[in-house]
Amino acid sequence: MLRLSKLTDYAVVVLLRLATPPDSPDAVQTSPGIAAATGVPEPTVAKVLKALSAASLVVSHRGARGGYRLLRPLDDIAIADVIAAIDGPIALTACVEGAAAPCEVQRTCAVKGRWDLVNDAIRTALQRITLADMGEASIPPAFRFDPALPARSLIPLSE
Repeated sequence: MLRLSKLTDYAVVVLLRLATPPDSPDAVQTSPGIAAATGVPEPTVAKVLKALSAASLVVSHRGARGGYRLLRPLDDIAIADVIAAIDGPIALTACVEGAAAPCEVQRTCAVKGRWDLVNDAIRTALQRITLADMGEASIPPAFRFDPALPARSLIPLSE
C-alpha cells in the first residue's frame, strides 16, 4: 500500500491553518495556538513546523510576539513540496531513490529502471496539486475522472 505518513497529513493541516491568520496576512501564529486550533498535539505541531521551516515553506520569528508564517501563498506550494519536506524525496522503490546499497537482485531484475516512469507520474501529479486545492477541498479539473479516457491513461484532462 502506498501511504503518506501522519506527519505529512499534519503538515498540510498546519499549513492550511497558517494561511488563515487571526489578524493580518503578515501575522504569525504560535505552535500552541496552531495546536489548539487544529487538534494536532503541540509537540507534533512543533516538529512539523521545524521541518517545514528547514524546507523554506514557513519562516519562524523569534521573540515575545514570535511564531510562524507562510513564506509563499498556498497556490504556490505543491503537495509534492510538503511531502518532500516531511518524508523526504518521493520515491516508490529504493532503486528509484538511488540507494547507496545495491539491490540484491539488480543483475536479474526484470523491472530495473522501469519504476522511474511510475515514480515520475506520481511526482508530476503531486506537483500539480497545491495546498490551495487542498484548502478548497476540491479536485483540480486536470485530475477529475473522465470515463471517456482509458483507465491506464496518464494524460491529464487539461493543461
